Amino acid sequence: MDSLIFLVPLALLFGLVALVVFLWSLRSAQYDDLDGAAQRILLDDDDEGPGTGR
Repeated sequence: MDSLIFLVPLALLFGLVALVVFLWSLRSAQYDDLDGAAQRILLDDDDEGPGTGR
């Protein structure tokens, strides 16, 4: 039972830290363009960048 005195506040602290990090990521626009990376991987950009051989 003595361990609960230590573990319950620790779990609440970890939950609060996770909530703060999640809210920070929402405010810093981390989730604004969810489809952009999925679409960029399908684009054919062979004529750009070094080592194209042209």
